[in-house]
Amino acid sequence: MPNVPLLSIILFTPLAGGLLLLCVPRAQEGAIKWLANLVTAAGVLVSLPLWFQFDSDQTAYQFVERARWIPSVGAEYFLGVDGLSALLILMTTLMGFIAVLSSWTAIQDRVKEYYVCLLVLQTGMIGAFVALDFLLFFLFWEVMLVPMYFLIGIWGSDRRLYSAIKFFLYTLVGSVVMLLGILALYFHYHAVTGVYTFDITQYQQQAMPYDLQWWVFLALFLGFAIKVPMFPFHTWLPDAHTDAPTAGSVILAAVLLKMGTYGFLRFSLPILPEATRAFVPMMATLSIIGIVYGALVAMAQHDWKRLVAYSSVSHMAMVVLGMFTLNSVGITGSIVQQLNHGISTGALFLIVGIVYERRHTREIAEYGGLSKVMPVYATVFLVMTMSSIGLPALNGFIGELLILQGTFLANKLWAAVAASGVVLGAAYMLWLYQRTMFGKVENPKNEGLKDLNAREIALFVPLIALALWIGLYPAPFLRRLDTSVARVVARVTPAARPAQAAKAPDCDRPAPVETTMAAFVEAPCADGATPAPGVPTPAGEGVH
Repeated sequence: MPNVPLLSIILFTPLAGGLLLLCVPRAQEGAIKWLANLVTAAGVLVSLPLWFQFDSDQTAYQFVERARWIPSVGAEYFLGVDGLSALLILMTTLMGFIAVLSSWTAIQDRVKEYYVCLLVLQTGMIGAFVALDFLLFFLFWEVMLVPMYFLIGIWGSDRRLYSAIKFFLYTLVGSVVMLLGILALYFHYHAVTGVYTFDITQYQQQAMPYDLQWWVFLALFLGFAIKVPMFPFHTWLPDAHTDAPTAGSVILAAVLLKMGTYGFLRFSLPILPEATRAFVPMMATLSIIGIVYGALVAMAQHDWKRLVAYSSVSHMAMVVLGMFTLNSVGITGSIVQQLNHGISTGALFLIVGIVYERRHTREIAEYGGLSKVMPVYATVFLVMTMSSIGLPALNGFIGELLILQGTFLANKLWAAVAASGVVLGAAYMLWLYQRTMFGKVENPKNEGLKDLNAREIALFVPLIALALWIGLYPAPFLRRLDTSVARVVARVTPAARPAQAAKAPDCDRPAPVETTMAAFVEAPCADGATPAPGVPTPAGEGVH
C-alpha cells in the first residue's frame, strides 16, 4: 500500500473546503453552494479506499499515521482505523454530502457561514473517528459542539435559541466530566509505567484497579450517554432535532449520535473491562427503558419531526443494549444497527424536511393523502419506513435480528422486553405513514404540492441502495467488523478465545465462540453441507 497519508486527506478535505469558502464573496451564493457540494463529493471519493483497501483479516489498526504533537505532555498526532471506525467514516462522508446537497434551496440566509459550519462539523466528526490519541479525540469531540450550536441557533426554527443552548450545555457538562476520566487514565498510566501518554492503544492493554475503573467508567459514561442519548439524558434531543435545519437533523441523527456509542466501544469496553461487566445490569435497564419509553412517546407526537426524533431515542437504546450483551453477536448487531439508523433515520429527516420546505408546517394533522399528489415521495417514504421498522430484505432487519439474538443469549427477559420496541416501532411509523400519505386530500394547501425533483431523488438513491444491500447481503459489512468485535470481546470477556476466521463451522453443532460473524453467515462447511442452525456462543454468557 503506498505511503499516502490517507486519513489526513480524508480529515482535512472538508476543512480545506471551508477555508476556500471564506475566500468566496458573500454575494456569490451560487458559487458557494457549488463549491460546498464539490468539496463534500470529493470527501466521499477520498474516503472510498477505506472500503476497497481495508484488510478484513488484519487485527491491527490500519492506515496509521503518527507524528509528534505536544511532546511535553505525551500527546501525539496519532490516527488509525479498524472496521468499526472505517465504516463510520464512510457513513460520515456520505451523509455529509447528502446534508449539503439537501440544503440547496432550504437555506437562503447567511449561506456562506452555513456551509462553513457544515464543513467544520464534518472535520470534527471524522477526526473523532480516526483519532487514536485521547487528547486528540477530545479536541475533535469539542470541535463538533460549536458548529452544531450555530447550525441550530442561527438556521433553526421557532425555538432555536433555547434548543441550541440546551444542546450546548448538556454536551458540555458531559464533556467536562469525560475529560476528568481521561485525565485519571493519563495519570494512572504514568504512575504505573513512568510514561506520560494519551495513546488509546496502550490504555486498551493495561490492567487497572477495579475501583479506578468504576469511577472512570462513570465519568466516560456521562459524556457518551448524553451524546447517544440514553434515558434519562435524552431530553435535549427532541428539541435539537425539531428546531435544527434539515441538514443539521440529518447529521445529528446519522453521525453525531454515533459518537456516544462509538465511545463506549472504543474506550469504555476495552479499557475498563471489569467495570463494564459490573455496569451491565444498569446499562441494560436504562436501554430497555429507553426502547419502550421512546417508542411510546413517539406514538403520542403531533409534530412529524418530533416523532422521528423520539424514534431515535428508542433505536439508539436498542444499539446500546446490543453492545452491552458483551457477546460477538450482540456487539456486531449493535454496530450494524448504528449504520442502519444513520441510513433510515437520516432519510426520514430528509423526508420531513422536503415537505416542510413546501408547506412550512410539521403538524401531522395538516397532511393526508399526499400519495395522490406526490407518488414518488410516498414511495421513497414507504421504503425508508419499512427500513426503519426492520422489514426483512431491508437493512433494519439485520441489525435488529443480531441484537435480539445477542440479547437472548445474555438474558431472555431483556430480549422479550426489547422485542416489544420492534412492535411499537412498527406501530408509530405505520400510523404516521397512514395519517400523512393515505386518505383524501382534505387540506387545499396540499393539492398543489410538487413531487420530488431530480436533486431530491438523488438524495435518496444511495440511501435506498445501501438499505437493500445491507438487507440482502450484509456479509461484506460483517466481515469488516470481525477483528474489531473480536478485540473488544477478548478484552471485556477474558475467557473468550481468539477469533479463528479461517476455521469453517462444524456442521454437526452450532458455531463455537471463535467463529466470526461473517464466517458464520457465509462460510461453507468443510464437506459442503449446510451448517446446523445456531448462533455463536456468546462470549458474555452468564453476565446477567
